[in-house]
Amino acid sequence: MIKIVFMLIAAFILITTLTLIVLAITSLFRIPFKYILGNLKSRRVSTFMSILGIGVVIAVMLSMQALDRGVTLATQSNASKNVLIVMREGSEAEISSWVTRDAEQIIRTLPGVAKASPELTLIFKLPRAGAPKGSNVIVRGVTPAAFEIRPYIKIIDGRMFRPSTNELIVSKRISERFNLHVGQTFTFGPNTWNIVGAFTGNGSAYDSEIWADAGYLGTARHREQFSTVYLEPSDPSQIDAIKTAIATDNRLKLQVRSEYQYYTDQMNGLIGIKILVSIVAFFMLFGAVLGTMNTMFSSVAPRQRELATLRALGFSRRTIIGSVVLESAIVALLGAVVGLLLSLPVNGLSSGTVNWSTFSELAFSFRVDSTVATFGFIVALIAGIWGGAIPALRTAGMPITTALREI
Repeated sequence: MIKIVFMLIAAFILITTLTLIVLAITSLFRIPFKYILGNLKSRRVSTFMSILGIGVVIAVMLSMQALDRGVTLATQSNASKNVLIVMREGSEAEISSWVTRDAEQIIRTLPGVAKASPELTLIFKLPRAGAPKGSNVIVRGVTPAAFEIRPYIKIIDGRMFRPSTNELIVSKRISERFNLHVGQTFTFGPNTWNIVGAFTGNGSAYDSEIWADAGYLGTARHREQFSTVYLEPSDPSQIDAIKTAIATDNRLKLQVRSEYQYYTDQMNGLIGIKILVSIVAFFMLFGAVLGTMNTMFSSVAPRQRELATLRALGFSRRTIIGSVVLESAIVALLGAVVGLLLSLPVNGLSSGTVNWSTFSELAFSFRVDSTVATFGFIVALIAGIWGGAIPALRTAGMPITTALREI
């Protein structure tokens, strides 16, 4: 029932918004655009302050959207729908999964499997700035096949670790956040680890990890089993057959999902950020509507006679409403431009949060991209339309004789 009510409200808002847009556009066929620009120029100071105020509101909202966008890209970027992850039945994260070595041998020989990458995923608690007691980092034990399945993983400093040694490579983001650089060593548990290289995952979830040799990592941490097996099919058409073969093999008791689906599901561990961004976006939209409405009320109030005269000259109520809404939308869209410019300094800023699905550090960068910018302009347009609609309806609904007596 609640869902139906929300759908009806959303439909009403959408239909009303589209109707107001049509009125704004059609008003240009009756009232010259120069008239609307003239109204804005005649109130330069108030128009400028309105644009700046809306711009600040939009900038705050875009900054939150940039955070959300950065987190989303950090988990889903480069995740492939054609790469499969084999995990223990019921496991929601790699750290809680295990795949026996016997099962791994069965999986890699299945028809349609071109490449298989058995991997071990563990958690290291390492100190970082702001968290001297430590923060969890995913350490992934891999074989050369891991790099074949993920060709976008590139060494950018130092070299690759040697097999069967205590050497590791660190992602650039983790290197910066945890002050772990090539040539350094650190101790975790009874083992000392040497950092011999730094890599980039091209903005993917692997930019929040440390990689090591799977065999040595398993021996050092007393783990005989793998966590997962990544598969690349010989052809995408083989994906369903591989999934079916694993699901129906009673020896395995494993589940299969695409890499893309797995990292999409990981967003459930970041639901707190999604809720925060949604709340901020709602209040920013509400604030932008109120700000625009206040501007248009102050703009329309001294022009009651002018607008009544237009009606007396034969302009319809719809044309008057459309012209006021268009004027309001222009102010709001200019505010969106200002907001976008004000939010650009946060683009690329690095930060981190906890992914509660894996209980580990997720490093990300704020992203003010075309998706975020488009969202800002849409919100500004909605705020402008609704902020101008109420003053416009009030003005158009006033009797001509009453409006002509207004001072």
